[in-house]
Amino acid sequence: MPTVKVNADVAINFDGQARTLLDALEQQRLQVNFHCREGYCGACRCKLLHGEIRYINEPLAFVRQGEFLPCCSIPVNDIEIEIP
Repeated sequence: MPTVKVNADVAINFDGQARTLLDALEQQRLQVNFHCREGYCGACRCKLLHGEIRYINEPLAFVRQGEFLPCCSIPVNDIEIEIP
């Protein structure tokens, strides 16, 4: 069960009950901007500081090096992220 460390102060366990990282973050009442929930718009873009994610659906939105879209991804191992 991967651990997701958020903004260097919150840690949550991704136990597979949430479909995506965005869902898991919302379950913990963490504020993430989003629109489409499918990787089209890029509104939920976050920084991946450490670890590895896997996309459930390959995003169509532009994603820079070091960023990812939590709306269509899950953690592969323990990760550290920054929500803008």
